[in-house]
This record gives sequence, structure tokens and C-alpha cells, in this order.
Amino acid sequence: MRKSEISRKTTETETFVAINLDGTGERSIDSKIGFFNHMLELFAAHGNFDLTVICSGDLVVDYHHSVEDMGIAIGKCIYNALGNKSGITRYGNKSLPMDEALTRVDIDISGRGLLVYNVPPLTEGGKIGEFDCQLVEEFLRALAMNAGITLHVNYVYGTNFHHIAESIIKGFSRALAEAVKVSGKGIPSSKGIID
Repeated sequence: MRKSEISRKTTETETFVAINLDGTGERSIDSKIGFFNHMLELFAAHGNFDLTVICSGDLVVDYHHSVEDMGIAIGKCIYNALGNKSGITRYGNKSLPMDEALTRVDIDISGRGLLVYNVPPLTEGGKIGEFDCQLVEEFLRALAMNAGITLHVNYVYGTNFHHIAESIIKGFSRALAEAVKVSGKGIPSSKGIID
């Protein structure tokens, strides 16, 4: 089983994350942010990752620190759980519809953390309840950088912020599940290392 857990404490947040990349989608999520709980539950369910996330943070300031720190911790857990990445598929992609919204997510577990995020409706602002739409990008950037994942997220169309965000998270989860799947032997790189 490819598992990892991490505790992260700063002056702004206290976060615990545990992940099993070879799980069944079991999850226990308590981010103290209703909409973000929903997104993390979708991430676990659609990737069949066992995921525990517990975070308490300075929500009186805003949700930014908590969401970013959860991205950092989840990214580090993914990185650690993958070990030397022997046998992984490495690449994954998913176009995912959510009602009127459609997005595409492409992943390379390259060892080089990078986010390309082309989602104008969420980048330009707005809220889903009390959740700032721009935090979807902040979460994915923190996760990608700390997991060593090259991550491309592209908006195709859609109008409802909730549907767009849900399409992204489900698509990311399913693309990641494809990329981490063990499908061969050895390191999937001509360099002989992914780091």
C-alpha cells in the first residue's frame, strides 16, 4: 500500500493529512470549510484514495491560509506515498462534464511541480457560498508544487461556479488516479529517475 501522513503546524493553521493511493475512497474530512469539505470528499471518492484531512486555521482572516496549507500537506503526502515512482503510469488526463460545465485536466508526475491554470470564470473571482473561487487555483498550485506534479487545468465552458469547481476537482482526481496507477516496471523516464 502506498500510504503517507503528515502533520503541519504554522502560526496560521494546524493540519493533519493521511492518504492511501491504493484505497477504496474512504474519507474523513474536517477542514472547517463546508464547500472545501465537499471538494475533498469528491477528490477521495473519484480517485479511490483513502483520505483523512483535519485542519483548523485562522478562518476569521479568510480561508486562504487553510486551503493553501491543506494543498501543501496533501501534495507532500502524495509525493511521499509515490516513493521512487517505480512502475507508475506517470501521465493522466480527464475531460469531465458537470451539468453545463466542462473542464480538462492533464497530469505528468514529472518531479517538477507546476500549475497551468486556464479557468477565467474562477480566476476572476466570485464566491461559492462563502468560499472564494480563486482558492481552487491556490489549492491546486500548492498541491502540484509539493507533489512534484506538472498539472494543466483548462476550462472548456460552463457558467455555474460550483459546477466548474466540481468538474475540476473530479477531473483532477480521476487523472491523478490514472497517473499513479502501477502499470509497468521500473521508472517511467529515460533519465532513470523522476525527482
